[in-house]
Amino acid sequence: MGTAKLLDSQWRSSYVTQRLKAFAQRCRERGMSVTPQRLGVIKALLTCENHPSAEEVFVRVRRHQKHISLATVHRILEQFCRVGEARKVTPLHDTARYDGHVEPHHHVVCVGCRCVRDVEIPEADRLLKSIPNLGEFAVLGGSLEVYALCAKCRSKSQKTSNRRNSRPKTKSEAACLSVQAT
Repeated sequence: MGTAKLLDSQWRSSYVTQRLKAFAQRCRERGMSVTPQRLGVIKALLTCENHPSAEEVFVRVRRHQKHISLATVHRILEQFCRVGEARKVTPLHDTARYDGHVEPHHHVVCVGCRCVRDVEIPEADRLLKSIPNLGEFAVLGGSLEVYALCAKCRSKSQKTSNRRNSRPKTKSEAACLSVQAT
């Protein structure tokens, strides 16, 4: 039916290579110097598949740059958002997460573990392009957030459900089940 698909690791690898190759030039065009800290942050951001928080980027960069601070990582990520090198993704109104994939795309968010993955949904793109205005608003674009359960969380949920269903019921649980059955 639909043509929505997760962007796979092969696509991501190609995208990361292309973005990193041109990163220094884009920085210079925007009047930003190319520092080891900025290089470390963009590499960590682009190579992390799960839209990391600033803290997660900090941990990755810190492995190679022992003197970088969390405040520096926050500043660089916010600067990247301002100049179009990254975008902020806030799944389920939780901690800010960052995305180095700046081309228009959508996200699928697990409501269990909060993992975020990039997804292409051409039908949604076509729909957004077909709507020039929403009342007084001129539509510029958009990003869809799809809420779902990842395979791990579904499996965990099924195991919990199976354990709950296989254990003996307490009197109150049995009473609730009999009320639901009627």
